[in-house]
Amino acid sequence: MTLSNDMAALIGFACEASLWGAYTVLFFVSMVLLFRRKERGFGNMPVIILSIALFLFCTAHFALEFNHFYTILRSIGVNGFANETKPLVGADIFISLCDLLGDFLLVYRCWALWGKKVWVVVLPFLTAVAGVGCMARAVHLTLVISPTAPVPDPSIVPLTTAAFSLPLCTNVMATGLILLRMWLMSRRTVTGLGIHGSKRVARSAVMIIVESGLLYLVTQLIFVVLVALAHPAQAIVAVMAVQIYGIAPTLIVLHVGLGIAVDTTTQNLPAGSTWASHSAGLATRSDVHVRTGTSVIGGAHGIKADGESLEMKTMESQSDFTAAV
Repeated sequence: MTLSNDMAALIGFACEASLWGAYTVLFFVSMVLLFRRKERGFGNMPVIILSIALFLFCTAHFALEFNHFYTILRSIGVNGFANETKPLVGADIFISLCDLLGDFLLVYRCWALWGKKVWVVVLPFLTAVAGVGCMARAVHLTLVISPTAPVPDPSIVPLTTAAFSLPLCTNVMATGLILLRMWLMSRRTVTGLGIHGSKRVARSAVMIIVESGLLYLVTQLIFVVLVALAHPAQAIVAVMAVQIYGIAPTLIVLHVGLGIAVDTTTQNLPAGSTWASHSAGLATRSDVHVRTGTSVIGGAHGIKADGESLEMKTMESQSDFTAAV
């Protein structure tokens, strides 16, 4: 049986409702972890503000979809359920805004990992913003050309495709830059800490790709393909993607906050050390001193080894929880 636009919209709402429920639980748990771990690096306000704004935007989108669900079903039933309305136009705008905030979280993590060098993230930032610009133009043209159509008019499809392809490029570039930075760190680790440290950093790099980029990337790629094909299933993936934009970074907060994953802003972190395990939820920007006798590796933090004991001396630290988000 051919999937109709109305049926796709109904399935999409059911899927989004489930994902929003899961996202709500994950978000509040992550906030509890952030606020209860002040002694382990809490204080990165940009990522906290972005996370809260992202949750509010995702919730606003679900609220608009829920309002459309009970209003339209009560008034006209299933036939015509997918037709565009003014509240759905607002929901479409929130799709792009949620995508933008998710990209900003990824770009921020990349920026922090690269030592806060602006030039590294200029292009990913611009493609993310350009995607919102394309989406704004596409919404305007939709209201002018076909204000009630369930899918974009064929003349608008290229612009709509660009609106979601550009954030996809942001994801690919930012994730690639994160992987490159981790690879460069692993090369430095080989010199100072041996092959064991290198393997640990390499595993962290893979974890970043899988946890932070892959879920977001696959969802966005499927959505872009469906939009380009003008397939009705785009109505399912579109609303699911909104909640995934929020779930993906929130999972990273949980993994780091619970000590499951290591942080990725820490530079030259000595793998296998007691301090490395302790700082799984604390992103400390700066190099690390590893003092074994008279040898010193790194820069701003010191760890002294004396027989079986380890003395950690923090000379200068900056809490930066974001890179794990």
